[in-house]
Amino acid sequence: MIILKNAPFQLPEGWIWTNLGEIVQTTENVSPKAAPDLEFTYIDISSIADYSILSPKKYLGRDAPSRARQVVRSGDVLFSTVRTYLKHISMVGDTRDGDIASTGFCVIRPWRFIDARFVFYLMQTELFLNPLTQIQRGTNYPAVRNSDVFVQTLPLAPLPEQHRIVAKIEELFTRLDAGVQSLNRIKLQLKQYRQAVLKHAFEGNLTEDWREAHKGQMEPTSVLLERIREERERSAGGKHKEIPSIDTSELPELPKGWEWVTLGFWSKEIYRYPTFYGMQHFSQGVPVIRGEHINLDGTISHNWHNYWYVDDRISQSFPRTIVEYGDLIMSVRGSVGKMGFVDEQLCGAQVSPNCLRISPFKDLCASKFVLYFLKSALGHELITRLISATTIQTIKSSLIANINIPLPPLLEQHRIVEEIERCVSITEEIERVVEQSLKQGERLRQSILKRAFEGKLVHQDPTDEPAEKLLERIKAERASREDGKKATVKSGNRFNTRQGRLI
Repeated sequence: MIILKNAPFQLPEGWIWTNLGEIVQTTENVSPKAAPDLEFTYIDISSIADYSILSPKKYLGRDAPSRARQVVRSGDVLFSTVRTYLKHISMVGDTRDGDIASTGFCVIRPWRFIDARFVFYLMQTELFLNPLTQIQRGTNYPAVRNSDVFVQTLPLAPLPEQHRIVAKIEELFTRLDAGVQSLNRIKLQLKQYRQAVLKHAFEGNLTEDWREAHKGQMEPTSVLLERIREERERSAGGKHKEIPSIDTSELPELPKGWEWVTLGFWSKEIYRYPTFYGMQHFSQGVPVIRGEHINLDGTISHNWHNYWYVDDRISQSFPRTIVEYGDLIMSVRGSVGKMGFVDEQLCGAQVSPNCLRISPFKDLCASKFVLYFLKSALGHELITRLISATTIQTIKSSLIANINIPLPPLLEQHRIVEEIERCVSITEEIERVVEQSLKQGERLRQSILKRAFEGKLVHQDPTDEPAEKLLERIKAERASREDGKKATVKSGNRFNTRQGRLI
């Protein structure tokens, strides 16, 4: 039992403050390589999601990861000691009994006088997590030690009340989880809706009625194509290469009046400078756009603290990597295929060699039309075909120019962009409401846990055996077990392992 001078709150009658180490047993470690032909199931931190073990891995003993050391039992609680604020916490069920867990977990095995689910839920509280988050060590992989976890103080209720608390938490969480699942389904449906909008847009269905109503006002695509050819010749001084013809046999059929063209035909220039990356970076100057700055919605970040900068004089030495309004930026290394639109605030910035600058004929083409096409399912597929199968994914710049894109009349391009952005803006507003609701759900979850472990969620029964008695029983059983181990060692006997197990 612990006497706290400055307890976080007053405990109900029959409760006590203790630390985690007082109510848990020691666990066993093994070396899977000692049984090289025996298959085992490995639980690492990536296996934990939503407080559940979802994707454990299978290994033979000879292939065991170095961290595969800790045997887990049904009822154990796994607590990740790396980035504790991410809450990689789970209980081990009957089907996972005997699996091997990573040493990145602190394995919590409560004594039989403690409801393990009580400990499991308590470890999800800010009361338990916040002190650990504050003492994490390391920069790349901030973590705590097992000893840090075991010394954490916690409120302990009488055993019957532990059962009542767990039952109430699970009743409330069942309702809450149902709501969260519904919200997550809405998020998925919104994502599917956005892709459906893009699909309809580039099949011509989104503007079908508008196209019919304005067919007499639009410049034919054939005229637009000729104007682009003339502009290409003028900008290249008559030295440009003619774009090869397109094989449309495997491409979707387009509406009447649309044409398939290549990204190279549509663009004044597609450029990537290969050595700019090696230049010295400064804390101010001309910002350098990298792939990590490109957001999934096609915007480019304005968080200037996250940019590298180069000297303005150096920047002017590389004019072809200086972006203008309406340019598109494509990441071609690492996060391959991410596309972003250069707005007014980004004009004059430089492009990293990990990205391409795609400069359109802005008076003849709608940049965002191409941006949204390349973000559609078909556009994504066309880009994916070009990715090289290396350790770090890349796309050769020379291949980008051959990506096929649909080209409707210019007026319809702008109309399609308007319709896409109108539909997307509606989904974004709904998504904001969904995200707010999910955050409220998490706050409600913490509120339920807070009330539970302050003794305010269920009633107290004065006839319950006080929690102090639980600690006395644990102490007696721990002493008895230690005596038994000493007797076993003295007699020369050894504990027999279960057949087919690593222990």
